[in-house]
Amino acid sequence: MSQHVPVVAVVGPTAAGKSDLAVDLALRLDGEVVNADSMQLYRGMDIGTAKLSPAERKHVPHHLLDLYDVTRPATVAEFQRLARDAIDDCRGRGVTPILVGGSALYVRAVLDKFEFPGTDAGIRARLEDELAEVGAATLHRRLAGQDPAAAAAILPTNGRRVVRALEVIELTGRPFTATLPPREYHYDDVVQIGLDVPRDVLDDRIERRVDRMWEQGLVDEVRALEARGLRDGPTASRALGYAQVLAHLAGDLTENAARDETVQLTRRFARRQHAWFGKDDRIGWVPFDADDRLERALTYHRRS
Repeated sequence: MSQHVPVVAVVGPTAAGKSDLAVDLALRLDGEVVNADSMQLYRGMDIGTAKLSPAERKHVPHHLLDLYDVTRPATVAEFQRLARDAIDDCRGRGVTPILVGGSALYVRAVLDKFEFPGTDAGIRARLEDELAEVGAATLHRRLAGQDPAAAAAILPTNGRRVVRALEVIELTGRPFTATLPPREYHYDDVVQIGLDVPRDVLDDRIERRVDRMWEQGLVDEVRALEARGLRDGPTASRALGYAQVLAHLAGDLTENAARDETVQLTRRFARRQHAWFGKDDRIGWVPFDADDRLERALTYHRRS
């Protein structure tokens, strides 16, 4: 039965409304949502990731939420396996899987024919020693000199991904982005729907979202997660908002500075998301605020 069930993906920049559209599509298509936000994999990271509450999910089953403790690392390769398992399960039951997330790498790893370059323990250990000694920002500047496209797609604070990109460059002798495969789907039927938001509108939505996170208690959420080991989590501790609040709790940033830095870095991340998704001509775009955005999205589905 799976060959008759398309895989639907809802993509676009942060704060565009992807999660809500995914739920609406699931209700219309008898579907289930598969999370593609790497930080929503973590239990307790709710406010800062804008994770939908159970009520907001409207009884639609959601896969790959709240799987990990914050101390556990997460990798794209592991996510690929988990997401494809969830998608295959949905399709096997005749249910439409709706992948939703803003990371182009995570989405592509699931949807496309995507194999990961190898690894070298010696190179990785040396780069991780450098990371501990000089910090992520210094290695990110090195990456920018060797592969500007990769540097643009990786947050300067995400030391693990910076190390991985430098490792692949050293292993292959090519830019990290050159190792990405051509855009060729892994599945027989895929529909990608993107939410388009003008930049000035998106900047304002991001600022308002960050303000809501602070009002909803992000600082208290991070404080509770710190007690559960967040500061030592190699993946979760680098999430936007969480890294800034951790710096505030350590006395390195005022609370206002942490909030302002979260807004600034999230806007920068959203621009990178837009640039990456904008290069994929397989995506059908829908205005984020169109009154008929659900019907427009369903039009792309009906064409599949």
